[in-house]
Amino acid sequence: MIYLDNAATTMVKPDCVIKADEYALKNLCANAGRGSHAGAIKAASIVYEARKAVKSLTVCDDVIFTFNCTDALNTVLFGTAKRGGHVVTTVYEHNSTLRPLAELNKRMGVEYTAVRPNMHGIIDPADVERAIRPNTYLIAVNHASNVTGAVAPVTQIGNIARRHGVLYLVDGAQSVGYLDVDMRAIGCNYLCFSPHKGLHGTQGIGCLCVRGNPPLKPFRFGGTGSMSHTLDQPSDIPEGFECGTLPVHSAYALIAAVNHYKKLPLSVKRNLAECGDRMRAELAKIKGVKIYGKYNTLPNIVCFNIDGMNAAAVGDILSDQYDTAVRCGLHCAPLCHKYLGTLNTGAVRASLSYHNNSDEVTFFVNAVREIAK
Repeated sequence: MIYLDNAATTMVKPDCVIKADEYALKNLCANAGRGSHAGAIKAASIVYEARKAVKSLTVCDDVIFTFNCTDALNTVLFGTAKRGGHVVTTVYEHNSTLRPLAELNKRMGVEYTAVRPNMHGIIDPADVERAIRPNTYLIAVNHASNVTGAVAPVTQIGNIARRHGVLYLVDGAQSVGYLDVDMRAIGCNYLCFSPHKGLHGTQGIGCLCVRGNPPLKPFRFGGTGSMSHTLDQPSDIPEGFECGTLPVHSAYALIAAVNHYKKLPLSVKRNLAECGDRMRAELAKIKGVKIYGKYNTLPNIVCFNIDGMNAAAVGDILSDQYDTAVRCGLHCAPLCHKYLGTLNTGAVRASLSYHNNSDEVTFFVNAVREIAK
């Protein structure tokens, strides 16, 4: 099978990640921070090393481990919410951001403004600034769209957030592992991602990176291994936000994934960019194929439609007749599809990883050409 659904989760994992996960499942199954025996201490040390790895990758001060990126985003959105407040976001956001905001509107009267891209499909920082109100307390921006791959000007937006004294959340689900993400340079307070995408890590763990000392109230409640004498949830970071058993095997695999990413040769990264750029260019030449996103996009995400065909039908043909996996539909980003005009048809997304190659791109382009005929 040719796997082109890497923006959802990468299928091919580096050997070091697989070995780390398998080793931890066999040898490190104790609860981290829940005992003083050797197994618990070893598990806690793995979690500590995983935090260090993520800190070195993102230049953050603290790391809260969550279930996934969605859980991390929810933790920030609910943990910073202000009754009757206002949030600035964009139409490119995933439902992991939009649905919590919709729920906060029902519960607490939180309003939000979704900034639309400019004529080039890029979020204009000036539009973000114009959307700020006196009661705005948070800016939440998707670093790279999971639909079109459009990259937001996160550093410029960070300058705006700092100038207005507004908290700043960056959704790094699609960017971490494909772009260098430095929280200090970006100027964000919170960064959320999952290692099972661009870092080629395993599923089962998410990362909420925090820089500075921004406000955050607990989103979930339960056992933390600390302050067990009180029924009040601790609010210290990270312990107060990591209820229940942490996936130590996923944390151990995360360490391997970060180390692997840091050692990736420039040639591997260049090959991914070349494959993505060639796929986009070749698909654009096919009569009846419409490409979404043109400027300042991640090369590994290519979104398109074929005239007169529903995206789901294209995906089914690619799977059944060409043994090729892509993502079709609305990609959990309804405002983006409303902006693109694809709410009724959905769109086809082909997303590459470091393990795809030029031959697979050629095969895929020829398949789309045949379907379009």
